[in-house]
Amino acid sequence: MLYFDHAATTPVHPNVAEKMDEVSRLDYGNPSSVYSSGRSSKSIIETARSQTAKMIDAEPSEIFFTGSGTESNNIVIWSVLHQKNKHVITSCIEHPAVLKVLEELTAFGLTYDILPVDSTGLINPSDLKSAIKKDTGLISIMYVNNEVGTIQKFDKLTEIAKEHSIPFHSDCVQSLGKIPISTKDLKIDYMSFSAHKFYGPKGIGFLFKRNGVPIKPLVIGGGQESNIRAGTENLSGIAGLGVAAELVSIELEERANHLRELETYFKSKIYDICPQAIFHGNTNFYAPGICSLAIPKCKNEVILAKLDRKGIEISNGSACSSGTVGLSPVLKEMGIEDEINKSTIRVSFGRENRIEDVSILVKSIGEILNE
Repeated sequence: MLYFDHAATTPVHPNVAEKMDEVSRLDYGNPSSVYSSGRSSKSIIETARSQTAKMIDAEPSEIFFTGSGTESNNIVIWSVLHQKNKHVITSCIEHPAVLKVLEELTAFGLTYDILPVDSTGLINPSDLKSAIKKDTGLISIMYVNNEVGTIQKFDKLTEIAKEHSIPFHSDCVQSLGKIPISTKDLKIDYMSFSAHKFYGPKGIGFLFKRNGVPIKPLVIGGGQESNIRAGTENLSGIAGLGVAAELVSIELEERANHLRELETYFKSKIYDICPQAIFHGNTNFYAPGICSLAIPKCKNEVILAKLDRKGIEISNGSACSSGTVGLSPVLKEMGIEDEINKSTIRVSFGRENRIEDVSILVKSIGEILNE
């Protein structure tokens, strides 16, 4: 089996699995307990917190473990309900973990505006400036788009937010392991992340909250994670996330270069078998390893099914919606015609893929086109 859907999820790194197994077997103490095994478990959490903070150039006190990137998004957005200014600005190409939450919270008095994007997925800063209202309390814009890989240009956007003293949140789930993340350089107040996107386990994520900015808990209880996320901690998951984070800190440049090599090879070979192929996204501002491409006159579900029978796994977009037949909302918002939308597949590479694997993928697509 050849797997090319790393934007959906990544396999757990062997080092991560080993650490999780060790913690699951040996470290059973409740981290809130004062006796020895509890203190040992608490130490594991704080080690992982430091590893995670280092990965994104943050302080350990700014890292809060959650159940997922989706939960991290929810915590930040639900917090808006507790403040005076309940208007949120977001973009039209956000993940449902942002857009559906905003839609749901209108029943509780929240209002929001959605910014358009250009044909490559970028936001015009003037549109953000025009959307700001007296009661705007949050701007939430993703960093790397999960379908086309476009990196949002944050310098102007965050500058506008700071000028108006509006907190800025970003769904950064798709960025780790592909591009450098520094909270010192990115003037963002809240960032959401998920471990399974960078070779960590599923069911664990984290929220970066810059020191000094307000937030309210979504889950209330025993006061874990500094009262931001109650509930006995997922110790093995947190330990695994910490190891995955440490590996990103060590291997990021190597991984990114590997993804670029695979992507460059794939694009050149695809054009050999299908000169009319169309790649979506921004050619200057994009994360390596995510290829959204249309093969005109070939329906994506047909390509996916036939590749699956050959033991090759790709997708037609976001993993949260690719199991259903329909048009990609992201491509639609980028102005992509419906026929091209229906012909679009997403190939996303990972650390274990090799050039030989990509050759098999391209050859298999060619065979399908020639049927």
